[in-house]
Amino acid sequence: MSLQIETAWVQQFRANFDMLAQQMDARLPATVTVDTLAAEIGYRDQIGAVDAVQRTTRHGDTPFTEVPHARRQFQADDWEVGEIIDRQDTQRMLTSPQSAYAQAFAAGFNRRRDITILRAMFATARIGKTGADTVAFPAGQAIAVDYVESGSATNSGMTIPKLRRALEILADAEASDGQLTIACSQRELNGLLRTVEVGSSDYNNVKALVNAEVNTFMGFTFVRLPSARFELDGSSHRRIPAYHKAGVLYAQMAETDINAAPDPTKGFNTRIHGRASFGATRLEEARVVEIKCSTSVF
Repeated sequence: MSLQIETAWVQQFRANFDMLAQQMDARLPATVTVDTLAAEIGYRDQIGAVDAVQRTTRHGDTPFTEVPHARRQFQADDWEVGEIIDRQDTQRMLTSPQSAYAQAFAAGFNRRRDITILRAMFATARIGKTGADTVAFPAGQAIAVDYVESGSATNSGMTIPKLRRALEILADAEASDGQLTIACSQRELNGLLRTVEVGSSDYNNVKALVNAEVNTFMGFTFVRLPSARFELDGSSHRRIPAYHKAGVLYAQMAETDINAAPDPTKGFNTRIHGRASFGATRLEEARVVEIKCSTSVF
């Protein structure tokens, strides 16, 4: 056989594109309050708690009980992405990447939605009649990275005691009526498994949670996200949110819009462009808890 037979070897190519590993869907909008925005700025008006007063005299005057009002401001940020597909490039391909590009754009917007909601959990919120005042996330709503129920405090990831403490904080605020969510990474789920013994009543439930067989535990619905989505505090501890659905707002001004058309300014090559407008804010501090988790130890 000729030593030059390699020249006749055939290369095989596929007529479509494979998407590399990435988060394709938006997982957090369904866990928070959703609103629409039809203006530059929106507001949510809120009513606070009113306490009854004891009536101590007969035929006394009707009491005047002032009802507390509050207001939260929210607005949308504009996001876009674009790409050009040259005609001469597609002529050299087996298929056009246009559909795959559109799919990748949509996935990018979905990831940005989750990031926007996560950032709003602990960000400074705008309050008041015109949003001129602000409120920071209170330290009292945070569970320390070294929290333990008894014994010596030591840094840890997600633990059963931290979950119990988060549930206690939310329950004290009357925010534990079955609409509770924890957004976390796989590392926090694995950490839970390490904190329960095989013989305990929690072990099988946590094991099923880690293996994605169930998504609820101890009253919380767990939503897994890649670890890169989460913020770190000044000590590089991961900030994990535990929250009630009514505690966070996601607002959308416009649906995701992805278009493809010839661009006369680019030689009539196909321009693919995507845009969306959305934002988020924390609606109530009492309905959001921060669980600080170590990224170096379980």
